[in-house]
Amino acid sequence: MITEILSKKKKIGLLLDPDNAQEESLINILKIAEQYKADFIFAGGSITFNNIDILIDLIKRECSIPVVLFPGNLLQLSHKADAILLLSLISGRNPELLIGNHVIAAPYLKDVRSKVLPVGYILISCGSKTSVEYISQTEAIPSDKKDIVVATAMAGEMLGLKMIYLEAGSGASGNVPLDIIRSVKENITIPIAVGGGIKTKEQIRDIYNAGADLLIIGNGCEKRPELLIDACEIRDGYV
Repeated sequence: MITEILSKKKKIGLLLDPDNAQEESLINILKIAEQYKADFIFAGGSITFNNIDILIDLIKRECSIPVVLFPGNLLQLSHKADAILLLSLISGRNPELLIGNHVIAAPYLKDVRSKVLPVGYILISCGSKTSVEYISQTEAIPSDKKDIVVATAMAGEMLGLKMIYLEAGSGASGNVPLDIIRSVKENITIPIAVGGGIKTKEQIRDIYNAGADLLIIGNGCEKRPELLIDACEIRDGYV
């Protein structure tokens, strides 16, 4: 499973927040994901009102796509996912999100360590302040500071992280700038995931062309499920 995530083949991940959707709408989007062969279902969010295991159980009941845990906090840890992203918010300087939470989570994850993937999470300012910035108590890297983003990604790889996730943040007015994606791609050898602010098929195509290996869409699909179809069809054009 980890090998699949880290492959350089273009991939699509659908991010589902346990707090944001009703069961009927979740089942509908999962049917589309299954039909068009989305690569992964990511489960997680910034705040926890609902048990993450309930969402994972629903996903596994309705489709056969691997589930990747994208924990927004320690209350979203679960052994039920097929893979678990151990996120380090390397764009910020909140020690809890760099190492503190990981220390607390480690004993819980020790028996499923083969599922754990260490990921460098880089938040980039792409418009209004996002939920991730507020909850994490960190500032995103300004989108015009490309050199800082690139250096941060390089440092993440040198620290041993296995993937870099460039994130505009949930509710962002725009996606991660293409020149940032290109520059990061030119300077690291590990896979790049990109998410946040993706609303159109043109954005999807441009982000892939800029060098993203894994594209993660969430809010855009909840509002317009056809976006997931567009994403999968564009991905298939790279095969």
